[in-house]
Amino acid sequence: MLKKQVKTSRFALIMSVLLLLLCHFSFFRFVLDNLESLSLNGVFLITSLVVLMVAANFFAFYLFLSIHRYLGKFLLILSFIINAIAVYFVNTYNAIVDESMISNVFNTNFEESSSFFSIKLVLYFIIIGVLPSIYIYKVKLVPESLKRFGAVSSLTLLFMLILAFANASNWLWIDKYSKQLGGLAMPWSYSVNTSLYFIHDAQKNKKEILLPDATIRDQEKSVVVLVIGESARKENFSLYGYPKNTNPLLSKVENLYHFDATSCATYTTAGVKCILEHEPTNDLYEILPNYLYRNDVEVIWRTTNWGEPPVHIEKYQDRDILKQKATEENTEYDEVLLAGLKEEIQASKKNKILVILHTSTSHGPTYNKKYPAQFEVFSPVCNSVELANCSKEELMNAYDNTIVYTDYILNKVIEDLSELSDYKSSMLFVSDHGESLGEKNLYMHGVPMSFAPKEQYEIPFIVWVSKDSRTLKPNKELSQQHVFHSVLNFLHIDSPIYNEAMNIYKP
Repeated sequence: MLKKQVKTSRFALIMSVLLLLLCHFSFFRFVLDNLESLSLNGVFLITSLVVLMVAANFFAFYLFLSIHRYLGKFLLILSFIINAIAVYFVNTYNAIVDESMISNVFNTNFEESSSFFSIKLVLYFIIIGVLPSIYIYKVKLVPESLKRFGAVSSLTLLFMLILAFANASNWLWIDKYSKQLGGLAMPWSYSVNTSLYFIHDAQKNKKEILLPDATIRDQEKSVVVLVIGESARKENFSLYGYPKNTNPLLSKVENLYHFDATSCATYTTAGVKCILEHEPTNDLYEILPNYLYRNDVEVIWRTTNWGEPPVHIEKYQDRDILKQKATEENTEYDEVLLAGLKEEIQASKKNKILVILHTSTSHGPTYNKKYPAQFEVFSPVCNSVELANCSKEELMNAYDNTIVYTDYILNKVIEDLSELSDYKSSMLFVSDHGESLGEKNLYMHGVPMSFAPKEQYEIPFIVWVSKDSRTLKPNKELSQQHVFHSVLNFLHIDSPIYNEAMNIYKP
């Protein structure tokens, strides 16, 4: 079969049907799950989607193979390789390959991406990626005339158009679920959304728009430590009523407040940007650390994570730098963020200090590797990256242990600040987004906000203030945007863009 010559149009059709069979189980499962009933119209819709999928991919494959067979073969091989990886995540984690998911791909690092490795991924790669690629490489294509190409292409487009209009009664249903359908259709999901990502990323990375100058009102010594959580969902904090004691230390702390809050997005880059900006916007305005640093505030950024907007300050410290400051063990975990922090604050020559700790504690799928052994309070735990293979108890235990470890880190921050008697101090803990742990058969995060489950956007917002410093307004629910204006208020920074309604502290 590999040596047999095949007409270009026939080969494109074979590839399109093969792609449908190998890569669209989740697509049609989603369609079936969301049809009101399997009526005659429902059967027609499913049949139409099958035919449209085959026709659309056939047209694309035929076009590139006709332009140049080697270009077409290269793009086909690349497509099946990427399909294999994308379909693994779609089938294993119920991921939707939309623009936000593409952003996650381009803003991750090797440590995080390698944690997803499994035998199942290798099998997907071989069956969906490698084997079709071998056939594509070996097959001998028979070129077709320009006249035949024009006729076949025109008829295909006309057929797709007729079929689309025949489904006019289903347009509202298709529009309602367009993001999900688009995010499950291979290779269109990642092809279109990768293009959109780079277009929007180029727009975002234009020169930062500066905010109006700010002024420091007084010389009172004050420090704010903003802890940005990773994938911490409110539901699993015992401070919020969770039955398992995941906050054994914070529950005993005085002057501690916690509020209901929601995130702006369900993925890190957008969530962190939202925490650091003065108002929700698609533009790249000056973010909080850059703004305060430019206005003569001491700003320290410590991170074991990634995905933040461009940070333009002097003291940007990643894990490698922090390891050099550490004198204790566990430098592979998030407590390395605290290494020498109190001493660095004390050594500052400025009276206004903002410290940002960007953690990675609750990021999946390897929750059990995000905390030291002594914090495995709940067991047994999930040890697999294929989260659906773990029992609900194992998965929840592993995640809950990350919250216990977060509790320990936040308590350590409070202890350090309590020892700085010369400073009025406050700690804010806000997560970038939440996390799905099997609810509705979803795992981790990244589902578009328009239909994301509450587990992915209901987040903790925890605040501590030092004795005799400040009290808080009786807010019931906060947003990530409250951070910017509250930090300005606590540090006594006057600014034309300050919004008192978004400040959590009482005068």
